[in-house]
Amino acid sequence: MKHARDDYDRIQDPAGKIAADEPVFLVRGKDFSGPGTVADWVKRQLEHPEFDVNLVFLAVLHVKRMHEWQQANGCKTPDL
Repeated sequence: MKHARDDYDRIQDPAGKIAADEPVFLVRGKDFSGPGTVADWVKRQLEHPEFDVNLVFLAVLHVKRMHEWQQANGCKTPDL
């Protein structure tokens, strides 16, 4: 699993579902663009004829959680 940031390399996939060389991008709750990024992912999934309803539902809940987290804790522009 290849993260966009080297300092995220400690985040692992113990079940081995992600190939070692597959790029992965982590969007954190404190990233001001996080909820919108996940919401855009949901929109794109709904445009695909074979989208997974349960996965989209979980992502919508995650957008809600991200908004709530930001309201309680604040948000910021990501940095290295």
